[in-house]
Amino acid sequence: MKYALIGCGRIATNHIKAVINNNLEFVAVCDVIPEHMEELLKKHGLQTDTSIKRYTDYKKMIEENDIELIGIATESGIHAEIALYCIDQGINLIIEKPMAMSMTDATEIIRRSEKKGVKVSACHQNRFNVAVQEMRKALEAGRFGRLSHGSIHVRWNRNESYYTQAPWRGTWAQDGGALMNQCIHGIDLLRWMMGNEIDEVYGVTKQQFHDYLEAEDIGMAVVKFKNGAVATIEGTTNVYPQNLEETLYLFGENGTVKLGGKSTNNIDVWNFSDETEEDQANKGLEEATSNVYGNGHTSLYADVIDAIKNDRAPYVDAYAGRNALELVLAIYKSQKEGQAVKLPLVEFASTDMAGEF
Repeated sequence: MKYALIGCGRIATNHIKAVINNNLEFVAVCDVIPEHMEELLKKHGLQTDTSIKRYTDYKKMIEENDIELIGIATESGIHAEIALYCIDQGINLIIEKPMAMSMTDATEIIRRSEKKGVKVSACHQNRFNVAVQEMRKALEAGRFGRLSHGSIHVRWNRNESYYTQAPWRGTWAQDGGALMNQCIHGIDLLRWMMGNEIDEVYGVTKQQFHDYLEAEDIGMAVVKFKNGAVATIEGTTNVYPQNLEETLYLFGENGTVKLGGKSTNNIDVWNFSDETEEDQANKGLEEATSNVYGNGHTSLYADVIDAIKNDRAPYVDAYAGRNALELVLAIYKSQKEGQAVKLPLVEFASTDMAGEF
């Protein structure tokens, strides 16, 4: 399957690993800064591979090559614009999170991709973590019973040097703040595990220590689900001196699970009333990861390749991307208005927060 990558920043290396691991035919790479392409390719020993064409213009790249699948890993603010262009050309997509920065764009990505019959996957790769998959399996088997509540805590550190690496970071137009960039993976997992259907959200965001940014560095929220369960969200880049944890809790009538580690890659607590011998293997499970992005990109790519070949929806589809985005934007809107926000959220964009701090 012929593949191309647009955007060669911090996360792109995980995409390249997934491309290599899945034996995709890597035909082209695109970035507005040529050095970024060369640095990325060199990192993976591909700098001398003349079959990989280099482009600074993604439209030209698409025009000159027959591409079946594209990974979009640019700054967040142009994800939707690039995605919609690729969809119009009939190309399948894996879009880094957040899938878009506005509800209008996210909805349009879904509408157009369905009309054109192309597959779109939002890159929420942590759904493929071993620990997350075990939690999901127990949930789908009904082992939790009725859900009481859940929570996600993303307690990370991002210092000034991180933000100065790329001037788009922390801006409302291109990035958003801690919730939109760092915490959206955990927010995706929480919403997915707790039934997706949300009644209302009350959120508070602040900018405590990063006064050189436009957006928040701490966000907290209470989420009421339509199934009666309730959840809390805590996401921050203010933890001294380094990343502490990404922890997901799920509390049910008959079960309690806590996923921990730097990126929900470990099982810290695994208790069920109908405990079986197999449960012993999950107690204390740890999945080794080389960075906070985990190992999920390879699995996500494998799933999308299979979805294209067998004409089915990807495991993490565009609706998943829209759901995660909607919850972040609902927290933003709640902060802006000072009151709870009812879902669904039809229209709201990160840029509606301009001047908030």
